[in-house]
Amino acid sequence: MSSLAKSAKPPQVSPIQPVELNLDSVFQFRCHKDIACFNACCRNIDLQLTPYDILRLKNRLGLTSSEFVARYTVPFEMDAHGMPGLKMTTKPGTSECIHLTEEGCSVYEDRPAACRYYALGNVAVRKKDAGEIEDAYFVVREAHCLGHEEPHEQTVAEYRIGQGLDKYDEMNNHWRKLILKKRSAGPTVGSPSERSLQLFDMCSYDLDGFREFIQNSKFKEIVDLPPEQEQELMDNDESLLKFAMSFLEQVLFGVSSVKVRPGAREERIRERQAVWAQRRQQQVAKHKEDLQQQYGE
Repeated sequence: MSSLAKSAKPPQVSPIQPVELNLDSVFQFRCHKDIACFNACCRNIDLQLTPYDILRLKNRLGLTSSEFVARYTVPFEMDAHGMPGLKMTTKPGTSECIHLTEEGCSVYEDRPAACRYYALGNVAVRKKDAGEIEDAYFVVREAHCLGHEEPHEQTVAEYRIGQGLDKYDEMNNHWRKLILKKRSAGPTVGSPSERSLQLFDMCSYDLDGFREFIQNSKFKEIVDLPPEQEQELMDNDESLLKFAMSFLEQVLFGVSSVKVRPGAREERIRERQAVWAQRRQQQVAKHKEDLQQQYGE
């Protein structure tokens, strides 16, 4: 036997079924508490969280956004440019979801979108020569899951309704499209600045921090918020999240969806130019001081 044959390993079988589904596609699956594999999927998770997931969970647990993120998530980078993402944390030393109990999921009514979709996968795609972003679905069939053997068929649309996904997709779609837009642009956009990454992090995962941000006097000098809209953003997390996504898209891609006060942009540029000039003067003065210390008067 050759050394190549000795070292060869059998190919891994992907749990994703390579058949693209649409809303009218029919698939067979049912999960219920009496099935033998119940909660098995919750004992080995790699679960990315969306902004609306965090909104629902932090409110359910009575936490601020930053408290929830600190206690229940772990950070990861979504791409080579370091776009920040969050995953659900697991119980220490295991891959088991932190919210799994002997009775099942302790946050079931507010479980994340990925949990609701299982055993379906969902991805936003922009097909070649198509301007609009479309949703594609596919079946995820893992070895431990017995739900695929249950004699129950439904369309993708029916399954989504049963899992309460309409609201989650409505609230998450703008965020997903921003990520896809950034990835589709590739090197033409370039690496985002540290400030852009921080803004993406705040708008996506720190809704309470964003609420404080828009109350800042500097923000109000630039963005024109009618009093009734400002009050709505202070009182309603869902409205605030939608506004955060529009603001983020405007900053990252120049899409004008948030009203700016007349002349505010030009005034901001003048302020920044003054700051840059002052910093430059300080750098020149520091350079002269260093030369004097090195070479004397």
